[in-house]
Amino acid sequence: MSTKIKSRERTAILQSLRAGVVPRIGLRHIQVGRKDEVEALIRDFERIEDESAAVRFIIGRFGSGKSFFLNLCEMIAMERRLVIVRADITPDHRLHSSSGHARNLYSELMRNMSIRSKPNGGALPSIVEQWISRIDYETRQDGGDAPDVAREIGNKLSSLQEYVSGYDFATVLGKYYEGYQNDSEILRSAAIRWLRGEYELKTEAREALGVRSIIQDKDIYSYLKLMSAFCRLAGYRGLLVCLDEMGVFSDRLNHSQSRNANYEMILRILNDCLQGDVKGLGFIFSGVNSFLDHPRRGMASYEALATRLADNEFAKDGLKDFSSPVIRLENLAIEDLYVLLMNIRNVFAGGDPGKYLVPDEALEVFLQHCSQTLGAQFFQTPRDSIKAFVGFLAVLEQNPEADWRSLLNGTRIENEDPSDDESDDESDDSELTSFKL
Repeated sequence: MSTKIKSRERTAILQSLRAGVVPRIGLRHIQVGRKDEVEALIRDFERIEDESAAVRFIIGRFGSGKSFFLNLCEMIAMERRLVIVRADITPDHRLHSSSGHARNLYSELMRNMSIRSKPNGGALPSIVEQWISRIDYETRQDGGDAPDVAREIGNKLSSLQEYVSGYDFATVLGKYYEGYQNDSEILRSAAIRWLRGEYELKTEAREALGVRSIIQDKDIYSYLKLMSAFCRLAGYRGLLVCLDEMGVFSDRLNHSQSRNANYEMILRILNDCLQGDVKGLGFIFSGVNSFLDHPRRGMASYEALATRLADNEFAKDGLKDFSSPVIRLENLAIEDLYVLLMNIRNVFAGGDPGKYLVPDEALEVFLQHCSQTLGAQFFQTPRDSIKAFVGFLAVLEQNPEADWRSLLNGTRIENEDPSDDESDDESDDSELTSFKL
């Protein structure tokens, strides 16, 4: 029995799929396949909840469903009371930099912080205020006053002193409580700005909050561990860091030193998480095949990472091993694609089977049409087929007199998948850019 789909969810899903991007809401209406991969990530979340750590690399072709899978994992993690921070890697948002790019990445992660009640980001102020409000209420219930609350906040945060800048972190939260107590939006905003890593000058932070340090490029991983500890203190089960578009490192960073510095940071994170040196923190890195496999520009070029992330030689001929940090998203089966088209048709109808625009036969014909038009790409990158199907239904919805058979026969679906080998161009080798005879 179909469930009625809200107009807001319907619009968001169809607009996103038509543009080739992942909808932020309503994923449950279109999710198919990936059962084993999802279960592997759920086991990772359980480790994070048990005060351990986890790291995963989601690898697949352009359009293979990496971002969709990442969004689905975030939804599951939020339901399990994990705090999510997410950002896309760009040339100006990196894990390592000396020009503010790493701090930019940290700021973006903090702005996009999400919890179950705020799934679209902006959750950091809510987490801080809820925690402080709870301490204020409990302390005053026991007969305490404002100074007692401030002392209790300091006592609660004493466990963070072992982390980098833990003392300044506690000072900033104390200032937030001062702003909370005095109804000073300026002081509360200054505290959130510091927590988000948005101060560029130490003098500016010292004048506003009385702290001597700010979040800098070299510190972002340390601050992620500190933020993870605070999230657990605030009643959540851990922090999950999701970084998409990791292929920027292999495809768009033309200087080998910059690439290697970022790969070295990934290696540090990987080592810490695998060796048990981190508590309540998880990472999901998502990227195209070249990010992992390219012999000169990908992580395969960094020997320490290549050995740690090598495929299990026994996992072949259909056998799987999800204990490895790497999950390669395999092609969806034809049955999964058929169910996906059924789900999209149902979304178009708002969950009402009586409003389906095409019969089941049309789904089968559409799949055959895609297979003939796209060839092998049809199975490797479902994005093109999904975009085409949404466009197909949109035309039928707006032109009721159109015949779906004629419409299919007269249309060719184009492949938009850029080659994973596009970064092979010799001009990308930074080692040769300054070579002269």
